[in-house]
Amino acid sequence: MLLPTPQPSDKPMPRHHLSSPARLEAFSDGVIAVIITIMVLELKVPRQEGVAGLYSVLPTLAIYAISFAFTGIYWINHHHLVHRTEEADELVLYANLFFLFWLSLLPFFTSYVLEKKLDSFSVFLYIASMIFTGFSFLLLRLSIARRLRIANKLEAEDTSVQRKNQLSLFVYLVALFLAFSHPHLALGLCAFVTIIWITPTVGVKPTEDLDNTHFNRD
Repeated sequence: MLLPTPQPSDKPMPRHHLSSPARLEAFSDGVIAVIITIMVLELKVPRQEGVAGLYSVLPTLAIYAISFAFTGIYWINHHHLVHRTEEADELVLYANLFFLFWLSLLPFFTSYVLEKKLDSFSVFLYIASMIFTGFSFLLLRLSIARRLRIANKLEAEDTSVQRKNQLSLFVYLVALFLAFSHPHLALGLCAFVTIIWITPTVGVKPTEDLDNTHFNRD
């Protein structure tokens, strides 16, 4: 009995281990939305009446504002970064999970620093979690730059981002040491780092987007 000879197919071979960045972004958006929701649930109405009651929760509102801005700005930068690539390999997916892991711990450390009344050790841990989150986002940026380089689509890597990363790391380390002597000043430095990242800066630029005004704004 003769078996039929398989005919060659004109369909392109599937690209294994590659995922759509849209799927990665949708998953990340969901996780970040949950993170913000968990943080806002920690806000409690003060028992005291009037201005005195609001004054008593000012530290809570301040820490929540820092954590919310920190998370929101990372969400914006993540959005711009993911849009740089048309495909995500396993390294990008794992780097993204690593970033989300550290970011998802922020509600815990936010609650912890408030529970401990902003003592030195709790502020130290709070800042340390921010450092690890920033480091994990840097790894995600590098993994996407690597993916673009492999696909021959990486035109340029913005060196200003490296300086921005170095400045952020330096300020965070200063804040980390100040946490034991001046915890409130240390938190102020963290707020400063969050502010300088308001403008999305991701540091990788695909070839086909060099003339695209959407990316030139970054």
